[in-house]
Order: sequence, then C-alpha cells, then structure tokens
Amino acid sequence: MDFSVLRNLIRRYCAGEENWVDSRTVYIGQREPPPGAEAYIPQRFPDNRIVSSKYTFWNFVPKNLFEQFRRIANFYFLIIFLVQLIIDTPTSPITSGLPLFFVITVTAIKQGYEDWLRHKADNAINQCPVHIIQHGKVVRKQSYKLRVGDIVLVKEDETFPCDLILLSSSREDGTCFVTTASLDGESSHKTYYAVQDTKAFNTEEELDSLHATIECEQPQPDLYKFVGRINIYQDRDGPIARPLGSENLLLRGATLKNTEHIYAVAIYTGMETKMALNYQSKSQKRSAVEKSMNAFLIVYLCILISKAMINTVLKYVWQADPNRDEPWYNEKTEVERQRHVLIRAFTDFLAFMVLFNYIIPVSMYVTVEMQKFLGSYFITWDEEMYDEELGEGAQVNTSDLNEELGQVEYVFTDKTGTLTENNMEFIECCVDGHVYIPHAICNGQILPGASGIDMIDSSPGGGGKEREELFFRALCLCHTVQVKEEETVDGIKRGIHQGKATSVFISSSPDEVALVEGMKRLGFTYLRLKDSHMEILNREDEIERFELLEVLNFDSVRRRMSVIVRSSTGEYYLFCKGADSSIFPRVVSGKVEQVRARVEHNAVEGLRTLCVAYRRLTQAEYMDVCHQLSAAKLSLQDRDKRLAEAYDTIERDFILLGATAVEDRLQDKAADTIESLHKAGMKVWVLTGDKMETAAATCYASKLFRRSTQILELTTKRTEEQSLHDVLFDLSRTVLRQHGTMSRDTFSGLSNDFQDYGLIIDGATLSAVMKPAQDGSGNYKEIFLEICRNCSAVLCCRMAPLQKAQIVKLIKNSKEHPITLAIGDGANDVSMILEAHVGIGIMGKEGRQAARNSDYAIPKFKHLKKMLLVHGHYYYIRIAELVQYFFYKNVCFIFPQFLYQFYCGFSQQPLYDTAYLTLYNISFTSLPILLYSLIEQHINMDILKKDPTLYRDIAKNSLLRWRIFIYWTFLGVFDAVVFFFGAYFLFDNTTFTSNGQMFGNWTFGTLVFTVLVFTVTLKLALDTHYWTWINHFVIWGSLLFYVIFSLLWGGIIWPFLNYQRMYYVFMQMLSSGPAWLGIILLITVSLLPDVVKKVLCRALWPTTTERIQQYKFLTGQENADKLYKGHLSEFTPLTSLHAPIRKRGDGRNLNPRRTNWCCLCANLFRRNTP
Repeated sequence: MDFSVLRNLIRRYCAGEENWVDSRTVYIGQREPPPGAEAYIPQRFPDNRIVSSKYTFWNFVPKNLFEQFRRIANFYFLIIFLVQLIIDTPTSPITSGLPLFFVITVTAIKQGYEDWLRHKADNAINQCPVHIIQHGKVVRKQSYKLRVGDIVLVKEDETFPCDLILLSSSREDGTCFVTTASLDGESSHKTYYAVQDTKAFNTEEELDSLHATIECEQPQPDLYKFVGRINIYQDRDGPIARPLGSENLLLRGATLKNTEHIYAVAIYTGMETKMALNYQSKSQKRSAVEKSMNAFLIVYLCILISKAMINTVLKYVWQADPNRDEPWYNEKTEVERQRHVLIRAFTDFLAFMVLFNYIIPVSMYVTVEMQKFLGSYFITWDEEMYDEELGEGAQVNTSDLNEELGQVEYVFTDKTGTLTENNMEFIECCVDGHVYIPHAICNGQILPGASGIDMIDSSPGGGGKEREELFFRALCLCHTVQVKEEETVDGIKRGIHQGKATSVFISSSPDEVALVEGMKRLGFTYLRLKDSHMEILNREDEIERFELLEVLNFDSVRRRMSVIVRSSTGEYYLFCKGADSSIFPRVVSGKVEQVRARVEHNAVEGLRTLCVAYRRLTQAEYMDVCHQLSAAKLSLQDRDKRLAEAYDTIERDFILLGATAVEDRLQDKAADTIESLHKAGMKVWVLTGDKMETAAATCYASKLFRRSTQILELTTKRTEEQSLHDVLFDLSRTVLRQHGTMSRDTFSGLSNDFQDYGLIIDGATLSAVMKPAQDGSGNYKEIFLEICRNCSAVLCCRMAPLQKAQIVKLIKNSKEHPITLAIGDGANDVSMILEAHVGIGIMGKEGRQAARNSDYAIPKFKHLKKMLLVHGHYYYIRIAELVQYFFYKNVCFIFPQFLYQFYCGFSQQPLYDTAYLTLYNISFTSLPILLYSLIEQHINMDILKKDPTLYRDIAKNSLLRWRIFIYWTFLGVFDAVVFFFGAYFLFDNTTFTSNGQMFGNWTFGTLVFTVLVFTVTLKLALDTHYWTWINHFVIWGSLLFYVIFSLLWGGIIWPFLNYQRMYYVFMQMLSSGPAWLGIILLITVSLLPDVVKKVLCRALWPTTTERIQQYKFLTGQENADKLYKGHLSEFTPLTSLHAPIRKRGDGRNLNPRRTNWCCLCANLFRRNTP
C-alpha cells in the first residue's frame, strides 16, 4: 500500500506550519498530479463572470423597495399612507401616497437605469473572447467560461481576462511588460517574470505536458501583495518548489505591452479577482449638513407629535359638552358610541398626525440628492481645474460631501508628489567627501547644453578612485529600472537618433531614473538586464557584466533596497541604498562623518538624500543568504514578516561608499495655495516619510513655516535628552504662556499680535505620544493636542502610512470634532484619505491609488484652493439655504392648518384642498429652491479666491446652527399667523363678492394658500443674489403655473372626482377687489420682518461678505473690479471695507461709522450679477 497520499494529507492538514485553510491549490491545465505525488482534491471556484450590477429582473422591485424604505423619511410617509388607508382620516390617502409614489418612482427609475447600464457593461466584458490551451490546442471561448487552472494565451495589447500567474513569454528571458493604468493609473511599463522552471514551455504541446500545482493565499483586495508557491513535478523524486510573488501575478484589467504573447494560468476568476474585490464600496461618509438636517428633522417630528397631542386633548375638552360631542345634525352610530374612549382618542391622534404630517418635507431628500448630484458637475466642468499636461480635469467620486468642502478646518497633506512635483533632478553625489555635480539631469532626460562634468573637488587618486567607481557601479546595479531601446514606448517609436541608439529608462520610482541618468552623465551607463545579467558601460567604453542573484525590494518600513550580484571575476557583492537613518546604523566602516555632514547640508537645502553602502560576501555567506531568503519566500503564512527578518539579518556590516542628492521641485503655486488656506482659517499639517531637515526646508519654501515662526521640536533627539513627559509640558508652557488658555483657533494664522509657532514631530515620538502614559501622569494625547491647537502649522516627518491615518483620526475625534481633509498622491496616503472627513487624491506620478480611493481627485495641489474657497463656499451656502428654506416653507404651510382647528371644533377639517396638499412640495415650490441651490453666487468667485478670509464667515457650520434654525422656524410661524389671521379678519368684515355671495371655507383656504405660495417664493427671490434668465423663468414661472393650475382646477368639472368643492372657487376669489388687496397686503406684511432684520444686521453687525456686497452696490461693479485688479493686493483683507464717508467743509465726517440706510434697503430688492 502506498502511504504517500496519506502522508501528504497529514502533512497538509495536521502537521504543517501553515494554516492551510487560508490557501487554495490550483491544478495547472486541470491536470491531476502524477500518481503518488499528491492527493487530487478538486476544489470549486467561481466562474469568470463579472457582476457589478445590484439587481436582477426578478428581484428589482422587492429589493429596491426594501432599500428605499430603509430611509427613515420614506418609511415614515409609508406609515402615514397606511394609516390614511386604514382609518377615517381628514385627508385623502392620495395626499401622502402621491408624493411618496413620486419620490419612490423617481429614485427607482434612476437606480434601475444605472443598474441597466451596469448590466450592459458586464455582458460586454463577459462575452469577450479568450484563448485557452486544451489538449495541446488553442481553443476560443467566451470570457465567463474561463475556469481556475486554465492555461490562457494572451497576445500583445490584449487585456488580461482574470488574475494570472505568468508561465512563459515570447521573450527569451521569460519577462513581459505590462501597463496597469486601468488599475492604479500608472502608465509606465512594469516588468513581470515567469517562473524559471516554466519559462522554457513555449508551445501549446509543451504546456499541455506540464504537471504542476500552485498553492497560494485566498483572494484578497491588495493589488500589490501576493503569496504563493508552485510545485513542478518532473520525476519521481518529488516536486520542485518555487516561490511566487506579486512580480509573477498579472492582474485582471492590465494590458500586455511590447511582448508578442504570453502563456499564463488562471489563479483568481470572476468576482474573486483583485480588481473585482476592489470594487467594494468604501465606508459611507456623512457630512455635517446631513447630520444637522437629521437633527432638525427630529425636532420637527417632536413638533408634529406635540401638535397632534394638543389637538387630541383639546378635542375631548371641547366635546365634554354633550351638545358639542353629538349635535342634532351629526348623531353617532351605535358602534361609535360603544367604542372605548382610548381607542377613539388614539384614532383621533393618528388622524391629527396625518393632517399635520406635511411639516416633515419628504421632497427635501429628493431635492438634496438632485442638488448634490447635479452640483458635482460644476467641479468636473471647471476649466480652471483642467491640467493640460495630464489632459484631465477634476473628478468627483462621491457627491455626498460637496458642502463639506466649505467646512474644512484641518488640511493634512503629503509632501512628495503633492506639495512637490515628484519630478526628480539629480543634483550631486558625494563619495568619501568628494562631491560631483553633473549638469541638468531632470526626470531621466538630459537637457540640452549639458556636456561635461562639473566637480567641486578633484577626483581622488589610488584606492579612492576604486571606491569612486564602486559607488558608481552600486548605483548602476541597485535599482529596478528597465531599459527600452529601439522599441515602441507608449505609442512613440524610439530608434536611432543622430547615429546613436537611444534608450529610455522606465521605473515606477522617479528617484531611480534620476540616479541612473546621473550615473550616465558621470561615465557609467546602465545598458540592460539580459539573461539575469546586468550590463554596464564604464568610462573606458568597456561592458561589465554582473549576474543578478537576489533583489531585496524596497519597502516603507526598512526604507532601503539591496541587490546581490556576482562580478565576472566571481566576487559576490551586496549593494544597498536607502535613507540615512536606515543605513548609518548598519555601517561598520567608511568616512561616515564626512558623508553625514554632506547629507545634513543637502537636507537643509531641501534635497532628497540617499546613502549607498556595500558589503563583500564569501561564497559560504552567499549560500547562507540564499537559504534564508528561500525559506522565507516559500512560506505561505507570514511571508512578509519572515522576509523582513531575513533582510534584517542580511543587511548589516556595511562599508559606507557615499550619498546622493536629488531635488524634488515645489509644485506651481503650492506656496500661494497654503497661504490662502492659512488666511481662510485652516490649519495645514504636512505628513511625510521624509527626514526632518528635508521636510522642514520644503515647509519653509511652501510658506507653511515663515521666517518669523518659532519652531518647536518634539523629536527622538530631544526625548533622548529629557523625558517625553518633560518635553511635552515644556512645549505646553511655551505656547500657552502668551496665549493663556485661549486656543489659537480664535486668532488668524497671520496675526502680528501673537507669536507664530510651528511644531515638528517624528514618527517614533508620535508612537510614544499615542501610547498611554506608564507612570500614571496623565494622557499625553490631550497635551499634544493642546500644543497643536496653538500652533499655526505642524510638520510630521518619518511617518508610516498607518501613522498618517492615526494623526487624522486623533484630530477628527478631538473634543472640537473639526472637519478634516486629507490630500495625497500615493498608495501610502490612502489610509489617511479614507480616514478624513474629505479625501482628495492627486493624479500624480505614483499611480492612481490615492485618486481611486478618494472622494475627489484633482490634477495639481494648486487646484485645492479653488475647490475649497470657491466650490466649497458655494456648495455650503446653497445647501444651507435649501435645508432651512424647506423647513421654513413647510412651517408656513402647516401652521395655518393647526390654527384652523381652533375654529372648526378640532374636527380635523383640512384647510386646503387635496390637490394643493399634494402639489405644494412637488410642483409649486420645488423648482425655484432647486435652481437656487445649483447656481446661486452671493459673491463673485474671483473675490472668493482673492480674499480667503471670506471662508471664515461660513466656518463651523455657521449657517445651520440652532440659532439660525430657530429664526427660520419662528419666521415661518410668524408668516403663518399673518396668513391665517389676516385672511380671518378679512372674512370677519363680511366681505362679499360682486354678486353678493359670501366666501366659504374653501375660498378661505385658497386665499391663505395663495398668499402662502407667493410669500415663500418671493422670500427666495429676496435671498437670491445671482440673477440670470433661468432664475426669472423658474421663479415667475412657478407663480404663473400655480395661477394657471388653480384656474383649470376650479374652472372645469372633472368627471373622475367624486367631489366638485373647488369648482369656481379660485375665480370667485379673484373677482373680489378686497381679496386682491388682502393678498398684496398680507404678502408685504409677511416679508417685512425679514427685510427689517436684514437691514439691521447689515447696518449694525455686517459680516465680511455683506460688506463686500454693500461696497459693490455703492461703488458699482466696475469700481469693484478695479479694486481687485490693482488697487489692492491679492490677499488684502476686505473686512475694513465700509460705505463711502461724506465730509463737511471743515473736514469732519457727517456720518462717521454710519451706513446709508436707503442704499441698504434698496440693496435687498436690487441684485447685481456678481
């Protein structure tokens, strides 16, 4: 009996070091392993069908209804509608059912159409043809029929149909070039490698004979991580195991480039591919406006319940008199007499709830959704935020946070690629204290006029020259740069230029390209990687070949990378380059002090520095290194941890060679943008992984720190000298000595009366701050936050990606709960972008991971200025007005109904006709506020950009505070009282029509409703500053539509109605002269308090915004334009602008500190286009 099968099973499931539950086994070509090698355990995997749609034909209606009624407002109105159907209510079920049906239907149509488009896209992808190797032949199938284990043939410029492991390539070295632009936006060609033991399988027949299995991790969404191994069965001795990593994994959606064809095996299919797993939606973010809106809704729900309870109690007080309870003309039935009083009271309570339920604006949610969705297009259409170089403009990934752009208090920004261009220019290198400065090498391109080498120090002689050349060789070998020569790169033919073969260096890291180009200018040219050998052209035009044995890839934790090579003479070298903080502790010899001094000098200048070191290995040491790396790479569990341990053991005992300096220039207008954000009252924090000196120099250049700023350091160097507790309390006393207990948030970041403080903290110290104090001396977080609140700017250097997110979370969850914004361009910024209230991605050179995971994406950092100061400002004031106005107009609508109950014996008699109840929020008053919320501009956008202090007027949700909300509510109550009692007193005078007929209750309700519609519409017109033809069309058109509808509704006997109570009512009302006079008088009285309030506030307590509006009205648009074009600098605060002051002949002011009241009043009724 062969016990090998049983032994393999025991090893896999019981005795192995790996947790095999978290792995899968893939049989290449669906072929069983050789007999006795391994048990064949077929596993079930999903097919290659992509499903991005939410609904099917059968579940659309129930699933969509379920999702919509999960919203509290929709569920509330559904309950009201059901109550109207079940019990005898004063209003028809249509009054609640029709608006609810309209909202549900519009939303369902929108979501259904979007899902239909997703179905079309899915079908187009799933029906794509793919080529599969079966029985030694190429078979063409549809994409969705592809299965895990199938061997796929992919040709040049084709897209990978699923996640694949590369087996072989048309290239001799088993490599292929791939672009992943559709995944992460990186357009550069990336190199992927076939397994060494399978790269020779180049025909269909050879692949059909391959016996191999792949053991790998289960699907997970990280695009840049893959752990697996391949077992190749060649004979009875046992399988050959080879590690598999991300360099072997071809992702679905990527495209094959500059490679004729490849063969690969399907490893993850369908919804298990990494691209599909990344489709999963991010956690939902809610804006401060939405939270305020929900709070206001709860208040109005309480008001609704209170109204219903009050009316129910008063009804039974009223009916305590038997003559009122059961008058002779309306006797009760026997069933009604026997019903319990509590049941009757509960039924009446529900009836009053139905009568007053319109105070909850169901259409507000639809209007808000439409405003956010349509309003987001203004960002994408903004031509000023379009970048010619990238050929792209701003993108909106979620429209739910538009108004949050106007509430930002903290901005957290990355440095490299965000504040800087990520466009590297090689500046110099230092070898044993000798400095070399080649001319103008920028981003891998040698600029014209750069011939020869300029050296500060002469080249060393003797052994020094050998070290110099070893340094140059190290930089030519220690990298992941790919050379493209005489090939098509991104569609551009590169060939012979001026008699010489041109080559293009391509890498995912701009630093590496700049360094390799720098070495080329210094005489050492990297030629190519061929057959695992790296070729270098030295100064004597001789080609040197080094066999590339191992690559210890760069990672953000180690902050270094290494290569192990073997020279043609058989010597083994370990070359390493990395940050000074990761190299110096591992150096045992070399001119450390000279190099350290040069590194610090370059860091102060704002240059990015790298140190280079090496170590010679004996063959025994190399074999030991190979054993460590092989053991780590073959492990399926904790591979990253084991590799890190192996790297730490290998990368030590270095001999220091020198250092390099690369400049990353500041982005255009980055300093101007940061200065504007400071003036707008925002705190700007820079979170970077760079060293402190380099980051600090960039902060000074970008005006984050000013020359007058006093820098406070909270770094490892300082905490080594004294305890963290003492350092924190020293800094706390320093910043609070001048400011007292007041937070610096109350002061301008540019105030001359207070000392500006800037804080610098590194990652190690931050980790100590985040930990609870061991000695029980208190929580360091609160002290740290107090220091930060009193600093105008903060620089966090040496930060890991997770620490960036921790910083954002710390500020976000502090007691003030400020609105935070994070902006970055790389994958290391994704965590903080997701953590912040608003995440913005830069479409940079480090891929599109940040842009894909962000709420908004912009081409350059400078576009942040307009996005916040203009778009954010407009979005906030528009939606704040929309929310307050909706609650206001519904109070005006329902409060007269509440008052009417006191005059109809609490009989639940409606004041308005059913048609008016139904169409008030849907038709008569919906379009004007929607248009206002889309195009209103209370101030010209040029002024908003040139005076960032205007952003402070809307800070901290100022337009949706409880004081403003209560004002709008009381204004609505006042207007409702005017409507009702104005019409009541008019009727009390026994007004007659021309034919002597008296007005009835429906005429009374129509009169109140007419005044209501005109008042709330004109109120919005008074609040409008930006008038266009479309404003006039919608506002006056809405009023005209109401009049025409009322004439038609009351002028025709509609056969489908079971009542004709509104017949001729509207025409009869308009035939009365006193009614016309009453309508005009009541509208005027209703609008008057709001006008008076605006005049008083503008005269006595004007905001900066109101001063600018007043100045523009008094001086004219032309003078206002001159003010901003030349008479004031771009950042001149406008808070000091007042109306012109008239003087007497003796020079004294006639009206000092007083405003022209007539102009103020006129300004409320006359609006100039900003």
